[in-house]
Amino acid sequence: MSTWAIVAAGGAGSRFGGAKQYELLGDRRVLDWALAGAGAIADGVVLVVPTGGDEITGADAVVSGAPTRSGSVRAGLVAVPADADVIVVHDAVRPLATVSLFHAVVEAVRGGADGAVPGVPLHDTVKRVRDDVVAETLDRSQLVAVQTPQAFGAAILRRAHETGAEAGDDAALVEAVGGRVVVVAGDPRNLKITTPADLVAARALLHDA
Repeated sequence: MSTWAIVAAGGAGSRFGGAKQYELLGDRRVLDWALAGAGAIADGVVLVVPTGGDEITGADAVVSGAPTRSGSVRAGLVAVPADADVIVVHDAVRPLATVSLFHAVVEAVRGGADGAVPGVPLHDTVKRVRDDVVAETLDRSQLVAVQTPQAFGAAILRRAHETGAEAGDDAALVEAVGGRVVVVAGDPRNLKITTPADLVAARALLHDA
């Protein structure tokens, strides 16, 4: 039984104003934290970087990404050995994901799910809007905000990516081919660094840990 991880660090960081995955968080770059978390539970780690990205340590393979997130994960899948039975996909810009969160999604897949994602409850009221007019107020008790790491059975993840489809996360691709994806308890501290303010928040959380 073999688990591999793909750490997606191929984004250009347009909303951040630069390659946020290379920003310092404590004494390490943002992506180094993600690599450490993935490496703690995986037999091997593939890191997907922008073309011409910085020299990287801490990964078993480094590959160049694609213009889209789904394309970048597909590039990473090529480097995952064929005998891997569970594949974890994690965003490099979620540096505070705990090892226990990685374990939780992997164990859910080993327990029979096709995929597993961390989810946190929504506390704000959520409305569907069309042309700046509220069309519907959604029942937030049935909604969660989904994070990474996400774990999948290797065979179904590869099959989902063979379609060439694009999606916001890999779970959506697996769902589209009929996969059963379960939700495990996420972590509110597992923030995604999208803007400079998020990096400030991550540094504060790291300091308080």
